[in-house]
Amino acid sequence: MSVLLFGVSHRSAPVEVLERLAVSDHDRPKLVDALLSSRAISEAMLVSTCNRVEIYAVVDAFHPALEAVGAVLGDHSGMTVNDMTRHAYVRYSEAAVEHLFTVAAGLDSLVVGEQQILGQIRNAYLSADANDSAGRVLHELAQQALRVGKRVHTETGIDRAGASVVSVALHRAKSLLTDPATGAHRLRRAVVVGAGAMGGLATAQLAREGVTEMVVVNRTVDKADHLAGNIAANHGISVRGVGLDDLPAAMATADVVVTCTGAIGAVVGVGSVHEALASRAGNEAGGNAPAPLVICDLGLPRNVDPAAARLPGVHIVDIEGLRGDSETQAAENDTLAARSIVAAELADYLTHQRQAEVTPTVAALRQRAADVVEAEILRLETRLPDLEGAQRDEVAKTVRRVVDKLLHAPTVRVKQLASTPNGDHYAEALRELFELKPGAAEAVSAPDHLGGLPAGESTGELGDR
Repeated sequence: MSVLLFGVSHRSAPVEVLERLAVSDHDRPKLVDALLSSRAISEAMLVSTCNRVEIYAVVDAFHPALEAVGAVLGDHSGMTVNDMTRHAYVRYSEAAVEHLFTVAAGLDSLVVGEQQILGQIRNAYLSADANDSAGRVLHELAQQALRVGKRVHTETGIDRAGASVVSVALHRAKSLLTDPATGAHRLRRAVVVGAGAMGGLATAQLAREGVTEMVVVNRTVDKADHLAGNIAANHGISVRGVGLDDLPAAMATADVVVTCTGAIGAVVGVGSVHEALASRAGNEAGGNAPAPLVICDLGLPRNVDPAAARLPGVHIVDIEGLRGDSETQAAENDTLAARSIVAAELADYLTHQRQAEVTPTVAALRQRAADVVEAEILRLETRLPDLEGAQRDEVAKTVRRVVDKLLHAPTVRVKQLASTPNGDHYAEALRELFELKPGAAEAVSAPDHLGGLPAGESTGELGDR
């Protein structure tokens, strides 16, 4: 059994493709169940964030499993396999594990070093666990990935600046709200649409940026009130919660709007923005032009109708526009340190897995030896029925000691060799030489070359980059 990864991310696909493939928390169990309906897939975990959609599957055959993943995502997104593979990447076996560790470390994030991905991987794992779609392989893999991410953040300064997609977007908003003549920025009133984890991060970041008035907008007003109360208590600023019907009125007095919901379809429509702009114009004293409205759309799918960007005085900052921003990069030495940790943890993980894979073979060999010893002791008792009990026991102990000593070196050595390249060949040799039953051993043995793809290799990036 090996791990197959099929994914798209901000590095491989435009936002339009990510939007179509995005999976909500509500739909995730349904897609995972569809994946498990394939005979080629025994475990599955789905990670879906504003920057990536990735499926990690434990498979016993590469090509059938890949076809099943493509079919499930195609049904969900309405995209053809060819459309998806133009923007997808596929990793297999060791390469899939390395990718997950890299993602958990924040090295593959839009903002390098951001910590939100750890929570997102944890949520994906907990969902898989609750849905009984995570078995031994994914349990160990996900938990190790989370440990890798924690170690990177503890031992390096990769997140020293505390950068996140929210902070980078707000820095861009500040620049758009800065008066070129005085250098002063106008960022005092804010609206946050969404009261989930990302909404909590956005409200806290806005409070740290010096915002003095804030409105939390959510479909469920109770959730908006709860988040507003927490921010007001922790930061001592004016915050209130309202429902979506009050969004235009809230935007009418805002300097910046941050949207971060998982809703399908636009939450902030052109009509709402136009209504807010009309109110702003009416409130502006002396007939002056209303101040610009900056909307940071951090949702996936996008929360704001792109047509709103064509309205006068509206600036939209979205995921697409943040790509390549200098603030999304971590310091080179911190990145190198993080990559070293990932490499070391990957080596340790693979060593442990390879050693675990030969354990059934060693157990089968020892069981074969024990069966032979018991058969010979029984034969001895038949041939020498008058042998005293004490003598018979001593003979049995002696034979067992001899067998144990003969098996000690090869069983210890095969475990040591398992961690070396092609180490699974030694276990195969033991099975062949001693005619061991393959069932228990091969159930967790190292993967064969499935579908022409050698274990540990990747198919590489598919299509245009």
